[in-house]
Amino acid sequence: MTDTPLFSVRDVSKFYGGRIGCKDVSFDLWPGEVMGIVGESGSGKSTLLNCMAGHLTPDQGQVMFDTRDQGMVDTVTMSEPQRRMLSRTDWAFVHQHARDGLRMNVSAGGNVGERLMAVGARHYGDIRDSAIDWLGRVEIAETRIDDRPSAFSGGMMQRLQIARNLVTGPRLVFMDEPTGGLDVSVQARLLDLLRSLVREMGLSAIIVTHDLAVVRLLADRLMVMKDGHVVENGLTDQVLDDPQHAYTQLLVSSVLQV
Repeated sequence: MTDTPLFSVRDVSKFYGGRIGCKDVSFDLWPGEVMGIVGESGSGKSTLLNCMAGHLTPDQGQVMFDTRDQGMVDTVTMSEPQRRMLSRTDWAFVHQHARDGLRMNVSAGGNVGERLMAVGARHYGDIRDSAIDWLGRVEIAETRIDDRPSAFSGGMMQRLQIARNLVTGPRLVFMDEPTGGLDVSVQARLLDLLRSLVREMGLSAIIVTHDLAVVRLLADRLMVMKDGHVVENGLTDQVLDDPQHAYTQLLVSSVLQV
C-alpha cells in the first residue's frame, strides 16, 4: 500500500453569510478506499462534497489530490482548465438526479462517447466499441445504444450516468445520493452494480447519503456530519454498530425503528 493518500482534505470550511456550510473538515482518502459521509438534510455533507469536487470554492482549507504528473496538488488553487481536465480524467461525479449528469438530447452511446472524446479519443469505431462495452457493464442492452436517456427508466438513466463517468477510468469518484429517488428494488440492483465496479476497478470513492444501508454496503470508512461539523468518524461497521456520539446514536436508532 502506498504511503501517500490519493486525496487529502485539510481544514475545509464554507460559510453562507453567518451560516456554516461546513467547518474545519479534515481527512485522508487512500487508493481503493470508499468513504461515506452521512447526516440529515442541512448537515453540511453536500456542501462539503461540492467543495471537494470543485463545484464550490471553500472559504478556507486545502483539497489535495495526488496527480499523475505533479504529485500532491491543491485543487482549490488550480486553474479552471486544469480542474476541468481533472474532472474529465481522474475524477468523476455521479449526481443524485441522473439528468444533471447526462446530455438528455444525445444518445446513450453518445453520452458515453463524449467523455472519451473530451480526453482525445477520435476513432469512431473504437469510441462506439467502448460505449457498447460500458453499456453492457452497467446492464444496458447494446440495442439501446442509439436511444436517448429520456426513453430510459430512472434506474437505467442512473446506470448510464455511471457508465459515462467511469469510461475514462477515473481514480476518484464523488457520488451525491446515488440511489436517491429510486424504488427500493432498483436501489438494490444499483448498489450491487456500484459495489462490483468499485472493487473491480480499484476505485476510490466519496459517497454522500442519508441512507445508512448504502454506506454499510459500499463504504470502508464513515464520517457523520451535523451542523457543518464532523461529529464522528471511523470504520463503517464500527461507527454503525457502536456509535459514540449522541447524534450518531440517534441516526442509527431511527433506522432500526423503521
